[in-house]
Amino acid sequence: MTVSPLDGAVLSRFSARLDAASSRPLAVALSGGGDSLALLTLACDYGRATGRRIVALTVDHGLNADSAAWTTRAGETARRLGVDWRSLVWSGVKPASGLPAAARQARHSLLAEAARALGARVILLGHTADDLAESALMRAHDAPALPDPREWSPSPVWPAGRGIFLFRPLLGSGRLALRARLTGLGLDWIEDPANLDLRFARARARRTLAEAEPPPGRPAPTAAFDRTVMAPAAARFTLTVEGYAACPRALADETPPEQLVPVLGAAVVSVGGALASPRRRVLERLAARLSGTAPVRAQLAGVRVEADATEVLLARDAGEGRRRGAPPAEGLFDQRFETPAGVPVGFLAGRASRLSAADRARLRRIPALARGSLPVLDPDGPCPRLPRPIGAAGDPVTALAPARFAAACGLVACEADIG
Repeated sequence: MTVSPLDGAVLSRFSARLDAASSRPLAVALSGGGDSLALLTLACDYGRATGRRIVALTVDHGLNADSAAWTTRAGETARRLGVDWRSLVWSGVKPASGLPAAARQARHSLLAEAARALGARVILLGHTADDLAESALMRAHDAPALPDPREWSPSPVWPAGRGIFLFRPLLGSGRLALRARLTGLGLDWIEDPANLDLRFARARARRTLAEAEPPPGRPAPTAAFDRTVMAPAAARFTLTVEGYAACPRALADETPPEQLVPVLGAAVVSVGGALASPRRRVLERLAARLSGTAPVRAQLAGVRVEADATEVLLARDAGEGRRRGAPPAEGLFDQRFETPAGVPVGFLAGRASRLSAADRARLRRIPALARGSLPVLDPDGPCPRLPRPIGAAGDPVTALAPARFAAACGLVACEADIG
């Protein structure tokens, strides 16, 4: 088989990011459009070369009268290519405003849940160099906070996206080349009319770029998180099996704000189990307060921060956790710990006196700030138990904060790095 320059460049990215020896399937988000279909054909090539199973996932947003027919067509094309296929439906009432953002959130949630059910840890997405150019134009005119899609990044949804990474191997490829590949393979694709609907910022950006004379150059893709920026500060944070974080107080004086602030945000969101990091200006104020040696007490995004002259501690606020209001998910506690199925779990706050002597001894080794938000098994029984590895003998739980922090800081560079 002759390999085109396009194929060779993309498949080299597959080799750099993916684990050819893994037995887990790879999920491909397939809308049926040209970009995602081209990606699926390249994923099939990779699957044949490595023996890895490819599963296509199509999200039916229910936003167009033809969406069900498009979903059926995407499934037929996937099966024609010899891959497994799943249909995912965004059901329920759709918002009257902010529809693109809501659809994006729903799509990522559905994809992450499906990937977890399949045992996949990587979802391939078909963003291209043209998407990068459109995003740049949207930031200039409509959406200043819109980030660029990155080649490799953690799923943006939590907790459904825990342990799931997004891989966009087409960011160096243009739509015309991808469609030429499909034509050569005898495949056709769906054209979504929303891409031409000028009510939406992306459609306006797409038309502006198409009409530009001369055609603008494409921005260079951002391969991944800039590890040189985040890694040095991230390495000085300790994320513990008890779910709290600590770092030296001197870090705030020794690290420029542009490096410290994103790492501090990653620590806060990981420790608190929140859906998103606090606003940058809030984190900047906290970073400024941590400079020096004066005592600091603060609270943000459900996380309590305390600093003395030598150390900074970040721990979940147990009271805020009880007020969160979201129904507990099976196998999860406070969106921060994976827990044994069928075992009641609650906050330790107010229950420490009923622990065993062995658990109370272990508790004394944990900073007081972090104790109240610890998970405790059988919280309303006569003898609550600290789960392992926090306690000595309870059922095991897994703190999600360490892995989430590593992912948020760009320390997971490829599939083989995923814990």
